[in-house]
Amino acid sequence: MTNADDMLAVAASRAARLAAPGLSPMPRRKVAVLACMDTRIDLFPMLGIERGDAHVIRNAGGLVTDDAIRSLSVSQRQLGTEEIVVVMHDGCGLHGASEDQFAQALAADGVQPTWRLGAFDDVEATLRRGLARLRSSPELPARDHIRGFIFDPETGALREVRVPAVGGRIVLATDR
Repeated sequence: MTNADDMLAVAASRAARLAAPGLSPMPRRKVAVLACMDTRIDLFPMLGIERGDAHVIRNAGGLVTDDAIRSLSVSQRQLGTEEIVVVMHDGCGLHGASEDQFAQALAADGVQPTWRLGAFDDVEATLRRGLARLRSSPELPARDHIRGFIFDPETGALREVRVPAVGGRIVLATDR
């Protein structure tokens, strides 16, 4: 059996517990969470959320990509969310990765994607840039409540990364 077969069997055995009759697709807490797909990140207990509380969007790195903005725009414009929380983490597989090596491996397989890997050298600076991008994205009508955090999977600690505003303009570390 494959993992998918096992998963299908488990879902079938738990159908009554998985059913959500009457639960709205609109998050109760009006929040969307963008996070890395890393298996060590268990967002529900970490953030004190339950099914129905939040939209959860995950990708490699928890990066603010075009597709993440698309999902967040749907979350806000169609389903009423008003806050965004971004969770990145220490020890991410994209930290220190090589864009060039990844692109070469894809090219060797005859693949020319329209996207980049998203490798980064500084998780905090990457998070700050992502938060600034969200705060300046016209696709998002609710941009006043956007916050970012970095999780340490070794200790379980979650710390906030703030992006200071100066004269109404977001100041990035690279601007200093």
